[in-house]
Amino acid sequence: MIAGIDIGSRSIEAVVLEGDTVVFSKKIPTTFDPLKQCRELFLEINVPHVVATGYGRNLLAESGLHPDVQTVTEIQAYALGAKAIHPEVRTILDIGGQDTKAISLFANGKTAKFEMNDRCAAGTGKFLEFMATALQIPIEEFGDFALQGTRCPVINSMCTVFAETEAVSLMARGESPANIALGLHQAIVNRTKSMLIRVGVEYPLVFAGGVARNKCVVNQLKTLLDGDIIIPENPDLVGARGAAEWGRKKLNV
Repeated sequence: MIAGIDIGSRSIEAVVLEGDTVVFSKKIPTTFDPLKQCRELFLEINVPHVVATGYGRNLLAESGLHPDVQTVTEIQAYALGAKAIHPEVRTILDIGGQDTKAISLFANGKTAKFEMNDRCAAGTGKFLEFMATALQIPIEEFGDFALQGTRCPVINSMCTVFAETEAVSLMARGESPANIALGLHQAIVNRTKSMLIRVGVEYPLVFAGGVARNKCVVNQLKTLLDGDIIIPENPDLVGARGAAEWGRKKLNV
């Protein structure tokens, strides 16, 4: 057996493979002490090999919490995870808490090109969380709330601070909160589409990451794009699954 652990800015996901079968999976918050979270996770996971990916992969590898921790990049992990879930995948979109990744694959599954926004929260889950708070809507309900909008005002800035200023200005002019929420979602999807075009989007496309659970983002993405968009049953786990797949192939376990 082998475990893949994806340590992101907002959450930690773990997947354990026995052969090519997922026998365990879990998602927990990263908190301000990711190693403590990993330590507790290892109380549930008793495996000889661990492969880490995500922002905290090197932190875990150097921590000594497990005797055999290898690391793999997020791009490799997401490519392998998406292909394990849907073998025909040609493009991967991951919108997580702090970054957005667009990855195009060759037909054989090798990475052709990728683009990653990881220097700013623009267009990420953190952006949505910040704007949901500004509009006083629980983040879990923000996508459904935005779908209640009847028109889509243009939000020009993707900076969280300036976008909030635009939202406040729109409310002062009488725009409904639901319409503003819809405009904010549309701004994210427009930015995402530009990233996909730059890497050369082909279909099918696998949409991974926590934001893939947001119904408004999914709905608008499907409206803007013409091809087959696949939402995995557990979109948060794609990176961890890919890390485990990488280790399984490298170590032949």
